[in-house]
Amino acid sequence: MSTTTVPRVTTSRAPHAADDNGWPQLIEAVRESGLYPTRTKAEQVTRTVLAALGTHVTGDERVDLARALPGEAARLIAAEIPATHRLTAARFVDEVASRTPGATSATARWDVSSVLGTLPPLIGDDLVTRILAQLPAGYALLFGRADLTPAS
Repeated sequence: MSTTTVPRVTTSRAPHAADDNGWPQLIEAVRESGLYPTRTKAEQVTRTVLAALGTHVTGDERVDLARALPGEAARLIAAEIPATHRLTAARFVDEVASRTPGATSATARWDVSSVLGTLPPLIGDDLVTRILAQLPAGYALLFGRADLTPAS
């Protein structure tokens, strides 16, 4: 009788992602990072940016991102239908501006950087690196990293 090793599937999420206890902390981190005057503004910005990001992160990275985030943030990522083509970082910022009443490209870039810049400590550098590998050049700056991609 032969025995076969079956890969073990892990369905557990990061401890902070198991419930929404991490959501208020994420909103507070975004509020502080973006210097938003209220938690309400920080939450609106966070929801807009994460929903937009959810359309551009795919595959295992999308699943791992959702697992690493607080429940409410994970739902925002998972609720979006993946885009058929990736936007450049500048076009991504413009997309966020179009989803935000009264926003300009400059204010949307601030919003995107304020939200995405809070993610690396929460989701880990390895996952950020994997996400950046599937996105066009230019996103590293939005995550608060130096963009070391050679110019084409």
